[in-house]
Amino acid sequence: MTTTAVPPETRAEPDIATISPPPKQSWWRSLAQNWPVKLVVLVIVVIWIVPTLGVLISSFRPPDDVNASGWWSVLPDIWNTDWTLVNYDDVLSSEGFGNSFLNSLAVTIPATVIPITIAAFAAYAFAWMEFPGRQWIFVGVVALLVIPLQMSLIPLLRIYTTIDLNGTFLAVWLAHTGFGLPLAIYLLRNYIGSLPSSIIESAQIDGASHFQIFTQLVVPLSVPVLASFAIFQFLWVWNDLLIALVFLGGERQVRVVTQALAELNGSRGQAWHLLTAGAFITMALPLAVFFSLQRFFVRGLTAGSVKG
Repeated sequence: MTTTAVPPETRAEPDIATISPPPKQSWWRSLAQNWPVKLVVLVIVVIWIVPTLGVLISSFRPPDDVNASGWWSVLPDIWNTDWTLVNYDDVLSSEGFGNSFLNSLAVTIPATVIPITIAAFAAYAFAWMEFPGRQWIFVGVVALLVIPLQMSLIPLLRIYTTIDLNGTFLAVWLAHTGFGLPLAIYLLRNYIGSLPSSIIESAQIDGASHFQIFTQLVVPLSVPVLASFAIFQFLWVWNDLLIALVFLGGERQVRVVTQALAELNGSRGQAWHLLTAGAFITMALPLAVFFSLQRFFVRGLTAGSVKG
């Protein structure tokens, strides 16, 4: 019995030269796609930019002009308007403002580093270590997110007064650490828990301890979420007035920059033209921190919020 081989079915390969690229959409058609979303985004951008623009213009106007007319009155004839740096000079030369700036740094840097460090260790434990009640403890930590921090100010103030800690930077560091830890642990645990298990298991097979796995594998892989929380915590602590006012008081040697700005404004807001200049001076450092780490911000927050 003889068999004949049936040649495999061949398909004609398309001629690459005859394949034309998809037509390019015109810019107006691309703009028209999802126009409701783009319109909402544009409105939000305008809502944020217009007040900031007003503060910026007012910071360069003489005090008499600021009190006489609104910032928008300079827009029709912006080149013939009197501009001045006197507001910035008054802010920088005001007594104790430079010391307040340094105090804000002394408060903000430790109050950012401490919760990130503690939360990173805790997040690794919740994600990759087995111990009794792990999930319930994590649920309890997440539940702390819904508790307003204002409820704990008076009990903390009583404790600090008892142990003679009130009026010190350590009191503010501990307060910001406690208030920031629940969110930090939540973000970091979800991100660290989403890392490939094969990496952790391979390190364990090679005899690496949990500390080695954490420091040599997990931390380098978790830079996006660490950076995103660093931005969030830094901006929150830098712009905080309530906690600093409660635990530091109003003494010049320990006041932070937000307290200095409040004093510049006056008790009745009579010197708010100085507040506009002071606001932009204090914005410089947070903007530098944000733009230096902003490429990690969205990636870190998104991964830490939706994965678990």
